[in-house]
Amino acid sequence: MKAVITAGGRIDGAFAQVAGTQVKALANLRGMTMLERVVESLRACGVTRIAIVGGAEVRASFASRVEAIVDESPSGSQNLLRALRAWPEDGEALLYATSDLPYVTAAAVGDFVDRLDPGAIAVSLSEFAAYASRFPGSPAAGITLGGERVVNGGIFSIPAGASAPIANTASRFFEARKQPWRMAGLVSPPALLRFLFGRLRIADLEAEATRVLAYPARAVRNCAPELAFDVDGIAEYEYVCAQA
Repeated sequence: MKAVITAGGRIDGAFAQVAGTQVKALANLRGMTMLERVVESLRACGVTRIAIVGGAEVRASFASRVEAIVDESPSGSQNLLRALRAWPEDGEALLYATSDLPYVTAAAVGDFVDRLDPGAIAVSLSEFAAYASRFPGSPAAGITLGGERVVNGGIFSIPAGASAPIANTASRFFEARKQPWRMAGLVSPPALLRFLFGRLRIADLEAEATRVLAYPARAVRNCAPELAFDVDGIAEYEYVCAQA
């Protein structure tokens, strides 16, 4: 199994000061850097080839621990494109992970992988009730679709042969993943209208994404909340520090 992790995000101001680094992935939380935790979780669930998209600091820390380091770009969408192109097409699906998952575990990743449809683009989703129970008092998270609240995970799967055809469209979907109105607008005006009137469901987004990407698109439901807690900013960082 092959995987890629994007680790190009930078932080500044008070967040960088308390984290002790300007590279978010290298912030130390729960006894190790977030990037280290993601790498270890992927290894423990059977990933044999890991590429990281990152800068000089990431290369210095991880060049000897993973199979490839891909130079980062200042642009988040470009980093996604570089991630999708990190490995040559070889008939194997690509597991894509973000690097800001302080609670990720091998068991959580393994459960996601075990439930994949090999031919589908997949995103991990956690139910909000489970997320709120696991992380009580945590900063606001999640999106509401069709009256149902869910939290997007930071683990995705791209089927064999799909990385190149979907690259440009996938970068737009990725950037909009936490803003459902933007995601709905990307797929079609009717989907945007359904969202605005509270009628856009997860199944609708799956169908529209399948149409736009020309590959089956699936949400893997009821994933472990540990895949969904990401450190967007200082609020999440301080929450994790307080829980450690």
